[in-house]
Amino acid sequence: MKSIHKRAGILGVVVVLAACQSLPDGPKAPSRLAVPDDAERPAMLAPVVERREIIVATGYAVISVQNHRSAAQQRLLAIRASKLDAYRSLTEQVYGQHLDATTTVADMVVMNDAFKARVEGVIYGAVLVSISPVNDDTYETTLSLDGGVVNDLRRLYLNHMSARRK
Repeated sequence: MKSIHKRAGILGVVVVLAACQSLPDGPKAPSRLAVPDDAERPAMLAPVVERREIIVATGYAVISVQNHRSAAQQRLLAIRASKLDAYRSLTEQVYGQHLDATTTVADMVVMNDAFKARVEGVIYGAVLVSISPVNDDTYETTLSLDGGVVNDLRRLYLNHMSARRK
């Protein structure tokens, strides 16, 4: 048992010493809020361009909850809502999500835990793959987006963000 504790202690010292070793001079890591400059942008976008991947997103909507008396109009509204949900999903994949979280603790007990998510961006060039009923009360819409368009959208977003900071 002492041997295990001794080995763990030695391992801990080695880890601490390894963490203290100096790193070679190189590019500094950007801060969380820093917008990359023009030289760093191609490196961020290169994997998407090289793979030319296609992003696929699916959206859903329930027919019966649509706010209209006519069944036909409810179906049309559900189709539209499912399409918007698919666009939201594409936007999340291209730009990510902005999350806000707040937790209130009193007497070491969580009293309140709240999360807010926001997605913002522009999507163009999406291809409508399908709109189909999943069951009697739900529609599903699938969209796809070519990797080349994703690259353009991200580049435009980064340019927009860097212009806003000036």
